Amino acid sequence: MRRAVSVRAPAKINLLLRVLGRREDGFHELETLFQSIDFTDELTVEMVGDSVELEVVGADVAAVVDELGPVADNLAFRAAEAYRLVADLGSGVRIRLTKHIPAGAGLGGGSSDAAAVLRALNHLTDGAVADEALLDIGADLGSDVPFFLCDSALAFARGGGEELTTLSALPSASVVLVCPPVHVATGPAFAALAEGRRSTGAQPRAPLERMPSAWDMVDQLAENDFEALVADQYREVRQALTALRNAGLRSVMLSGSGGACFGLATDALQASSTAERLSDELGWRVLATRTLDQPPPVWPL
Repeated sequence: MRRAVSVRAPAKINLLLRVLGRREDGFHELETLFQSIDFTDELTVEMVGDSVELEVVGADVAAVVDELGPVADNLAFRAAEAYRLVADLGSGVRIRLTKHIPAGAGLGGGSSDAAAVLRALNHLTDGAVADEALLDIGADLGSDVPFFLCDSALAFARGGGEELTTLSALPSASVVLVCPPVHVATGPAFAALAEGRRSTGAQPRAPLERMPSAWDMVDQLAENDFEALVADQYREVRQALTALRNAGLRSVMLSGSGGACFGLATDALQASSTAERLSDELGWRVLATRTLDQPPPVWPL
């Protein structure tokens, strides 16, 4: 049995995010198109000791710890605890998490970390937990976690995110990602969106009828129901969106409930030059990256 592995946990962007009506359970019905990108946290996971240990490192570790709270609340820690319980795992787990993906940015960093821990532990135990049970663990941790557990870099989700349909990967596209210095909490964003719709009498959205199968279809469908609301609340988000659009990028959008924003570039050269220029102009983290065509593998150490 292998005792240690490394795995990268990719960020995601939402190429589409539509909030439909409120469900009977009080949660909102969603439709979203998840796409993973080559901007990752890095984890090493070891089976050692008799408890779960988590060490978080990285350039922004102080901010990450402040935003995410106690170690026991970290999704990577909770994922290891949940896996040990379901798998009846006698061994402890030691996790070293190097953070790059900012919290509260709509990039799914915490959910991706949790999924990476689950994938790593299932690799270390030679599949002690069946795929369906692993997805159940992920869904209990957060609505984005099942996407990061699926064997696809592109997936369409309905419901609260649990109705997941994997899609064939699109050709890799160049992305410019802007991370304004804001932290957007998901719960209040949903509440504000619902209140705004009640006050204006807006009708619930109709479900999407056709899945996008090419980038030109993504360009036509690209929208995020949170964008106007979050841009009104955070001037930095509006500034980021404006800068990306002025740079001539396409499908410029907020990711998730924010505050990261992105746009698709024609090629890697345009992405790189645009990211460099906007970083100087805005003074924030701006990255040139690309969409992935498959999840990162788990590597034995």
